[in-house]
Amino acid sequence: MYWQKINYYGFEKNRYNDCKELIHNTNYKYMRIINSWILFLSIVYMILCLLNKFGLLRKNYTIYYSFMIFSLIFEVVIFALKKICIKYTTVFVHISFFQLISFGICSSISQPYLAATIYLVLVVIVSVAYIDTMIRFTVLLIFYSSIFLYTSFNYKPNNLANIDMYNIMIFLLLSLIMHYNFQHSKINQFYTLQKNIQIQHDLEIRSSFDTLTDLLTKDRFFAIADQIIKDSVKLDEYIVVCLLDLDNFNEINNKLGHQIGDKAIQMASRIIIEELNIDMLEKWSFTERAVHNVSTFAGRLGGDECIMFIRGQKNVESITAILENILAKLNAVNIGELHGINASLGLASVSSEDPDIDSVYKRAGEALYRSKQHGKNCISVI
Repeated sequence: MYWQKINYYGFEKNRYNDCKELIHNTNYKYMRIINSWILFLSIVYMILCLLNKFGLLRKNYTIYYSFMIFSLIFEVVIFALKKICIKYTTVFVHISFFQLISFGICSSISQPYLAATIYLVLVVIVSVAYIDTMIRFTVLLIFYSSIFLYTSFNYKPNNLANIDMYNIMIFLLLSLIMHYNFQHSKINQFYTLQKNIQIQHDLEIRSSFDTLTDLLTKDRFFAIADQIIKDSVKLDEYIVVCLLDLDNFNEINNKLGHQIGDKAIQMASRIIIEELNIDMLEKWSFTERAVHNVSTFAGRLGGDECIMFIRGQKNVESITAILENILAKLNAVNIGELHGINASLGLASVSSEDPDIDSVYKRAGEALYRSKQHGKNCISVI
């Protein structure tokens, strides 16, 4: 357990996993920045090779030209395949990690009479930028540093190789300490952000959805419907507002009790959600999806009365067929002593002359009144 906490920068694995999305997005952002930086650095080193400056010779030109080409290809990949890169960030991060370290090693080899500096800088950059796991990062950094020292002792004079060994030991320890502390701080910030987002989502859900039925509250329903109607200037789509009121609901409460009455309301809302194919997942984003997508949604006006905003149908006949299915399923409900739920429905279509939801709601109310007048348990259209 102790080593597991160290591996996840002082946090439990589940907390680390909770922040995975933010970790991947952060790694992707740094990967783009670092790759652009390596691309720029490769071009600078190519120019220095051509000018034979700072110990860089023309024969090393091909090395940095190869890094430039790889960086260009990688740049195209991470921009064109953003979703894949974010999904498999760990793989792409390690490719970037390898690219950085290879560049540092090659720069050390190509300047055999100078102590390595770029490699040390790149080690620090990697340790600060990327979030992985502490153990894997440590193993890889030690492995790459061992390769760096091997090349240093093979391509440089012993006195410079010894300086590189001393420097890398200091920078390796410093980088690991920085990596742990920086990533611990990042994950702590991510976790706080996640908690704040969750609190916002919970508040959004509580203010938007009725606790008994899971349908939208009256205020939120009218706000969404009003925005859609006002935004739909041309009203190219066919939209219908439908009111549903349970018949003889007071008798259900009086004879069978309020618990059965509540279950009747819950059953009615569940049937509405199922028959209208309302997506109730991710409730915190329901309002945005309802406004921007051609989505049907429903709300509870209070008591036993519900309201539906039906979209995506071609004509009143197709909508009436759906409402008849809702009515049939309500009539077939059996809850204890309650055998069948009767309901009256009234619907009105939205027209280009409707300035807001209120005018449509008024006509739907008139249609509902007709259903009540015509014997209840039926559908009326205006």
